[in-house]
Amino acid sequence: MAGENALSRPQVIESAHVGLKMSSQRKRVLSIKGSDAPNASWFIYLFFMVHMLVFGLSGFLMAYSSDGPDVTFLYMHGGFAIFVYIIFYLVIFGPGSVGWMFINAGLGLFGIYAQIDWILSRFGKSAGDFPFYIHVIPFLYYVLYTFLLYQFVLQVFGAHRNPARKRLVETTYVIVSLVIYSWLYFGHRTS
Repeated sequence: MAGENALSRPQVIESAHVGLKMSSQRKRVLSIKGSDAPNASWFIYLFFMVHMLVFGLSGFLMAYSSDGPDVTFLYMHGGFAIFVYIIFYLVIFGPGSVGWMFINAGLGLFGIYAQIDWILSRFGKSAGDFPFYIHVIPFLYYVLYTFLLYQFVLQVFGAHRNPARKRLVETTYVIVSLVIYSWLYFGHRTS
């Protein structure tokens, strides 16, 4: 390939997993120097945190509102957005990091249930008041949002390229999460 915007073989392979070809110029604009998440920047973190908070809140409100939309609309609206977020995550963070998102999700089921139950208790409701399929969209938004938070914490502490620091940050992240989730789950049940 000739030309300034031609992709090298590794760039094509790196981008091909979602069928996108990104010029090296665009990659430089999106990346943070020294980041293990090759295409992540502070702007991307902030943009997606705000954007996903808005979409996540709308999904939460639609799922748990007394007069919310039909479940089909909830799944179409939330499912499409979640699909698009996952594609962006694969491009920005890479498949290995997205794999950690699903590990985080597995660990976080307890936390997700505890936090949603705690939030719903503020409105006189409980997570148990709803069938399981209503929880799918809010749970998936929660998984995506906590993954973004996890990546942000790694970035803030410079842990992406330091294996020892990364292990420490990940361990601390899991412990702090379990303490918060346990307090939410058990704490509001006894009061």
